[in-house]
Amino acid sequence: MTFYDEVGSDTFADLVSQFYARVAMDPIISPMYPPDDMKAAAQRLQMFLEQYWGGPTTYTEERGHPRLRMRHAGFHIDLAARDAWLGCMRAALAGVDMREDLKAQFREYIEMAAHALVNQPD
Repeated sequence: MTFYDEVGSDTFADLVSQFYARVAMDPIISPMYPPDDMKAAAQRLQMFLEQYWGGPTTYTEERGHPRLRMRHAGFHIDLAARDAWLGCMRAALAGVDMREDLKAQFREYIEMAAHALVNQPD
């Protein structure tokens, strides 16, 4: 059974919804998202997360290989942006109904991914 099988699509939808509600109010990272693209960005993130965690392969079918560093290279991601993103994601994760061991596994992944995407020195 995969992580996706354990939590289901509704949990990912809830997580992404809570995350983008926080992003929209964050002064550091909200400017990276065009206001008219938030819904599409949320859909892309949900598809990516679901695929990464063993769910449908819709992300790759629609967008190709994730190539996270390449897709984020055009954004100024410094330590402040990383920390703001992580803060929004951690708060969203705290708000979803998920077993603690799965939350810990997810937290470990998002922390690794956030550190890997930093592309600007402070």
